[in-house]
Amino acid sequence: MKILMVLTSHDQLGDTGKKTGFWLEEFAAPYYVFKDAGATITLVSPKGGQPPLDPKSDDEASQTDATRRFKADPAAQADLAHTRLLAGVSAADFDAVFYPGGHGPLWDLALDKSSIALIETMIKTGKPVAAVCHAPGVLRHVKAPDGSPLVKGKRVTGFSNTEEEAVALTKIVPFLVEDMLKENGGSYSKGADWQPYVLTDGLLITGQNPASSEPAAKVLLQALA
Repeated sequence: MKILMVLTSHDQLGDTGKKTGFWLEEFAAPYYVFKDAGATITLVSPKGGQPPLDPKSDDEASQTDATRRFKADPAAQADLAHTRLLAGVSAADFDAVFYPGGHGPLWDLALDKSSIALIETMIKTGKPVAAVCHAPGVLRHVKAPDGSPLVKGKRVTGFSNTEEEAVALTKIVPFLVEDMLKENGGSYSKGADWQPYVLTDGLLITGQNPASSEPAAKVLLQALA
């Protein structure tokens, strides 16, 4: 079982002068779900190397069992520090792909041609694609085999407008995940803010927020089983 995890390389929060990147829990929780299931995990990012960590996800208030486990795991830290280039991997070599969120993907992965092609190929070849929190933003320009938006007519979720308002970044992000999914014809729904909520529609698995990352990873494993 070979799982590809795609992380952002983008570290600037718009023009605020503040840093962003990937959200630690959304990487660590799925990473250990996959690792504990015996999966071979490959980490990639657009620029390769160490992906930027959203500093807020490193706050004490944001820590979970998975993030604490990661911080005590030198091997996992070394793995993350040496992500491969996204453009250099082939969908043929993997059984599934998982996208952790954080605000970073809205700026780079949503527009990344290698990411778009990867998702389109995975879906075309019958392999599941999972994305949580802001990472469903990577689906913005992805097409289904018939040329329509991939999310059109599909049950999807992602970071909600109310959650974005709560973190006061509605006017900072390049687009709102909820609005984009709806504009592309997705059948968007959400659970309560900050509570786990995961949807599956065919090969597409989406989770709403950080708390949804571990359950989304487990759903991805079920899809592979």
